[in-house]
Amino acid sequence: MSSQLTNYQCPACTGPLRYDGESGMLQCDYCGSRYTAEEIEKLYQDKLDQAEQTSVDAAASAAAAAAPGTDNGDAEQAYAEESWNAEQEGMKLYNCPSCGAQLICDATTAATSCPYCGNPTVMPGQFHGMLKPDYILPFRVTKEQAVAALKKYYHGKRLLPKTFLAQNHIQEVKGMYVPFWLFDGTVYADMEYRTTRVSAIRQGDEMITTTDFFDVRRAGTVHFTRIPADGSKKMPDELMDSIEPYDYSEMKPFSTAYMPGYLADIYDVDDRESYERAKVRGTHTAEHLMDSTVSGYSSVSPVRKQVRMKRERTAYALLPVWMLSTQWNGENFIFAMNGQTGKFIGDLPVSRGRYFAWFAGIAAPLAAVMAIVLYFL
Repeated sequence: MSSQLTNYQCPACTGPLRYDGESGMLQCDYCGSRYTAEEIEKLYQDKLDQAEQTSVDAAASAAAAAAPGTDNGDAEQAYAEESWNAEQEGMKLYNCPSCGAQLICDATTAATSCPYCGNPTVMPGQFHGMLKPDYILPFRVTKEQAVAALKKYYHGKRLLPKTFLAQNHIQEVKGMYVPFWLFDGTVYADMEYRTTRVSAIRQGDEMITTTDFFDVRRAGTVHFTRIPADGSKKMPDELMDSIEPYDYSEMKPFSTAYMPGYLADIYDVDDRESYERAKVRGTHTAEHLMDSTVSGYSSVSPVRKQVRMKRERTAYALLPVWMLSTQWNGENFIFAMNGQTGKFIGDLPVSRGRYFAWFAGIAAPLAAVMAIVLYFL
């Protein structure tokens, strides 16, 4: 069963709209018109409501088709859909509202673009019930800025394979909204240490060393606001951790009006599983803070620690990331950039061909120099 999609079209010329991070407005690249997210959200509210209702109705229809007493026609349709779903597990079928093409997407996809007509496409029906985010942090870094940063990062790296440097490859960088859980909590820490303080004084020809032992205790609470943990199995956790922090003061109440022109996923790691990561980060940070207050000693050894975190509030948000993934020699290399601050991280391979060419270029002149030196010795 095809699900409801929404294309945000320009009210002036019906061209596709995209959210422009630099101006903070939705922009039409055909006629140049610009609109605020609030204006487009209000204009398209009926479509969004219809899409959400379609998603709810589809779920109800599927349940009814599977219920006892369903007639043969409904049973055949349900069987056909069940068979398709069995073959394409985790996939969903959509119809593009602009050109009518059928799009097959991952079950977590919430925004994409139609490969046939190029229109940015949002699946509002994905954001209902528990799947609806509380917040969205709009892009501030533009694609042009992301591409320029990537070129600068690659510049001068002579051993990089040519495929990474190709202009058409660099232009494939994609902006996407990644699902994140944001946790508020308080960590209660009670820690004890065995410490020493060593002093030495000289008496005549002898050096007298004195070691004093102390038992030190530190106890307190540390409050955390919005510890992030990505809710996507596709995203490497260490990669998302590396491009933090985000400035949450710029977060907006969730609206799909900020999404045209970008990819987006809904979470497939729930808040309970994600909280375990946040809890580790919170408790480790609290431990380090306690450790940092035990100073002025020759040695410090922890002997007891009781650290626990109390979860207080959880928010679900979509955060902006620029991504470029490249396959090289069977390995996956990823460039990721914080779509708000521009902070990025990237993996770089070394081309063996370029390495040996570079080595030969260095070794040949060096060998010639050494030969001349030896000749005159």
